[in-house]
Amino acid sequence: MEEVNIKKQYKGVICYDGTVFHGWQFQPDKKTVQGELERTLSLITRREIHVQGASRTDAGVHAFGQTFTFYYEDMLPTRLRHATSQLLSPHAKVLKIEEVPLEFDVCRDVKWKKYCYSIDLSREPDPFCVKYAWHVPFKVNLDLLHESLQELVGTHDFAGFQSTGSQMQTTIRTLFSVELKKGGVIASTPTADLWHIEFIGNSFLYHMVRNITGTLIEIARGRYPKDFLYECLYKNKQFKGLCAPPHGLVLFEIKY
Repeated sequence: MEEVNIKKQYKGVICYDGTVFHGWQFQPDKKTVQGELERTLSLITRREIHVQGASRTDAGVHAFGQTFTFYYEDMLPTRLRHATSQLLSPHAKVLKIEEVPLEFDVCRDVKWKKYCYSIDLSREPDPFCVKYAWHVPFKVNLDLLHESLQELVGTHDFAGFQSTGSQMQTTIRTLFSVELKKGGVIASTPTADLWHIEFIGNSFLYHMVRNITGTLIEIARGRYPKDFLYECLYKNKQFKGLCAPPHGLVLFEIKY
């Protein structure tokens, strides 16, 4: 009797250093996470594999827990996760691969995503933090920054914090929590000047975390007035603040 191969869906989790990638999404003639992952999986399985990611991280943005799915007929090759990580090394590593139901949707089934943005407030940049934290060599009012972050919690129209180029049908998003915390996320150098902002929300707009971070830092250092946050959140429908650079941002976790 001829053996019948049944299509199955698999979910994987990958971490990567975004420094060497032109973002997640495949681009011809450019090194992207999706492109390298598809190339590697296809090479190992000897079949054409297409992956779908839960979040399209930009060039330079890092990830601890990017989630992806792909379809495959038959059983997966033994040690696929290990072999894929070996070929992606040292800039990316597949943490796990598991079978999920065919109806699972890596984007629509997300309950929440956690992003973290690291900031180095030291007078001179720390050489061990410079790749993973935004160096801000100005006096920043941390109390004002903390206070401003709390205004963002809840369901709002975040159109004023979305960069142009997005085609989202709605700009309404819910932030479950936004917290200012001590220390970096990737850079672990012990310093009193290293902080990170943790965002947990149901979904995020294009550049939303970076735009919020950059704008609130400018408010907290006195470059923008305090009520500029109100204008961005309730009046402006186009982003008019500062977008923080990509290297301080990490896609930390995605919850299903």
